[in-house]
Amino acid sequence: MVKLNGIAASKGVAIGKLHFFNNVQRKVKLELSESPEQELERFESARLRALKTLDDLHSQAMEQVGPEDSMIFGAQQALLNDRDYINSVEDLISREHYVAEYAVQRTGERLAEMISRLDNAYLKERSSDMVDVSNRMVRQLNGELAKDLSDIQGPIILAAEDLLPSETIQMDPKKVQAFVTSAGSRTSHASILSRTMGIPAVVGLQEQLSALQEGALVVVDGFQGVVIQDPDEATLREYERKQQAFLDYRRQLNRLKGAESRTLDGKKVVLCCNINYPSEVRLVLENDGEGIGLFRSEMLCLERDGFPSEEEQFQAYREVLERMSGRRVVIRTMDLGADKKVSYLRLPPEQNPAMGCRGIRLSLQYPEYFKQQLRALMRASVYGKLAVIFPMVSTLEEVREAKKLWREVERELYTEGLRVERPIELGAMIETPAAALISDMLAREVDFFSIGTNDLTQYVMAADRNNSRIDSALNDPCHPAVLRLVRITAENARARGIWCGVCGESASDDRLTETFLRMGISELSVAPASILELRKRIRSIDLSVPEAQRTAECL
Repeated sequence: MVKLNGIAASKGVAIGKLHFFNNVQRKVKLELSESPEQELERFESARLRALKTLDDLHSQAMEQVGPEDSMIFGAQQALLNDRDYINSVEDLISREHYVAEYAVQRTGERLAEMISRLDNAYLKERSSDMVDVSNRMVRQLNGELAKDLSDIQGPIILAAEDLLPSETIQMDPKKVQAFVTSAGSRTSHASILSRTMGIPAVVGLQEQLSALQEGALVVVDGFQGVVIQDPDEATLREYERKQQAFLDYRRQLNRLKGAESRTLDGKKVVLCCNINYPSEVRLVLENDGEGIGLFRSEMLCLERDGFPSEEEQFQAYREVLERMSGRRVVIRTMDLGADKKVSYLRLPPEQNPAMGCRGIRLSLQYPEYFKQQLRALMRASVYGKLAVIFPMVSTLEEVREAKKLWREVERELYTEGLRVERPIELGAMIETPAAALISDMLAREVDFFSIGTNDLTQYVMAADRNNSRIDSALNDPCHPAVLRLVRITAENARARGIWCGVCGESASDDRLTETFLRMGISELSVAPASILELRKRIRSIDLSVPEAQRTAECL
């Protein structure tokens, strides 16, 4: 029996025969061309074919994993259309007389190396996009068929050095029971896709992968990040029980569809979903979400050449409101800036963008775009139960200025004879320590709060949540300093008679569920896949038991 320890990337237990997927791209030899013009034509033709393939993969991904994760292939299309990328390849062909294959490979390696050196852990993982694009282009130029997983005869456990996004999306969960890789992390595209597709995965095995053998019986524990080859009888039986228990657990969760999200002592909690695109409403409904607690409207701005028009935004908001059939939809005004930049706004570079011009700060600096969004929101309000929330609030003045523009737009629409549903709840995102500490004053200006614990934690702890060099303990929302600000915000909301929710990652952290409820949080907004598990946790809590208050009381 051989036991390996890696990174738990996707929950679940799988038992099956191991199959190695040899997807290593061979190196292209340096060759010179006698006709650069011909090589430039070959490059452009291959680039257009690759774009078509990526478009097909994007469509496939939309059906399998939804719009958020299918953005991977939109990002790769953007790379192939990037002027810097194209100019680099064409320059190597024209000036160095390299053949197109070598120019593509060299450009890809240079850009992937640049990305991998970034401090930002998430962005470092995006170097795999550059590798994927480069490999695809080389295959197109050579006339080779892409190595894929479509002809695998399952069921098998897949092993590879790494898996590119285009390879992962081709997995059939009925054939690929799980996968293990030597490279990767929890934030790699392969890991993200495996969680969305429900395929157990262990990554980051490094050189341990060489200990595994083709055809061997393997256990993959996606909970603990463990891979066991040739398990003994007792270990095999133990994991068979764990596998069955997990399947039973998933079936039990499905029985909670339609059940109330209510504690044992009767406290009702509203369980909502975070979404990025209108098409994700399907996931909200499939997982029995009780509303939408955060619609990240800025996602409508990404992967575009210009700011979305009022009509485009109106149609998107209308679709979501209509499909939610009267359940509350909280739409966040655009939280652009920081890691969500758009080229067409031509924002100047910032030394510390996380603390720079983003969220409501940016919207107020571009009132023409902000008013355009507010018009679209108000026009859509008649199609459902709309609430609007302003992101990255730090001062009373920001909220008051936003409300002033809101009233201006409202008057304009009435003058034009357009109907606006009234009242529309207006809220403030509590993501900065300043907002939490003046939440008693903010509560007099708005109808609700939603606490974004991801940003709140990084600002409280002065710890960039995307910096891999920072100890993860510094980005733990369970830190007393973070929870004290959550408690202050919830208490001030309750004192003013407005509701308060949590929409950050910690909303689905079962370590904090009871603490949040005891603080007075009345809504939790999470990824659609987390709804039923969180409902189960809420239904197990009894807030009438005094000794269970110790966590909240210590804050």
